[in-house]
Amino acid sequence: MSANRVERLEKTLARVAREQALDQERLRRWVSFLALCGVLEQAVESGVIDTYYLKGGVAMELRFARAARTTKDFDLGLEGNRAERIRRLEDVLQLRFDEFTFRLKPEIHEMELADTVRVEVAVQYKTRAWQTLDIDLGPGEAREVDLVEPAIPGLAEMGLPMAAHVRCLGINEQMAQKLHACTGPQREDRARDVLDILLVDMLGQLDYARTRIAAERIFTERATHAFPPGAALPVEWRQELENLAQELGYRTANAEGVEAEFAAVLQAIATG
Repeated sequence: MSANRVERLEKTLARVAREQALDQERLRRWVSFLALCGVLEQAVESGVIDTYYLKGGVAMELRFARAARTTKDFDLGLEGNRAERIRRLEDVLQLRFDEFTFRLKPEIHEMELADTVRVEVAVQYKTRAWQTLDIDLGPGEAREVDLVEPAIPGLAEMGLPMAAHVRCLGINEQMAQKLHACTGPQREDRARDVLDILLVDMLGQLDYARTRIAAERIFTERATHAFPPGAALPVEWRQELENLAQELGYRTANAEGVEAEFAAVLQAIATG
């Protein structure tokens, strides 16, 4: 393969990022995310796997692009136990998307607090290294999966194809999971979930009634605390909440305002 074509793509990436006021490394990750989504979709269509879905920050970014917070992890739900998920991912990565190919690295990191394993996938473009992604492989247990048309800008200008749709954890179920995580006993690092919930609400994408139904089920299944939870947020989150609110351009950029809006949205979900 021509090294010149790879170099041209690198230059095009830099130009498109500059013209669209995008962070260049964020645009690079979006290219990698969507190339991986392309092989996942091919794997479903060809019967290599039955289904998959994205969750976490990557699902938010593919739905809302620059309106969402930046993430570096690719949270992926696949069927089976941990070993079976890794085998399924290996099968998926035998495929290619356009000129992108993939290689699963040997290191495996077992997560202690979740039924998840973290693996690294090397992404190559025309045999040249493009990027390495951290992939968190969780269980494929979603009750709702949405077909989402990616909102990512810049790929057409780069001359790269993009999957027509990707499979994401249903938005109301995802917000119910985030509500459980940011109000539960192991919520120390979950301030970001508060802003994710508020962002989805601000964008008019939060169905209160469906989120309540999903939350009632999730809170019952996980049995760590009751629904509806309290709306009070830890004092030590205040600086992070303000930083995230400013980064996202959220309408309220002080911690007290964020907490008040969170309480209002929680009330709307609880009575939805």
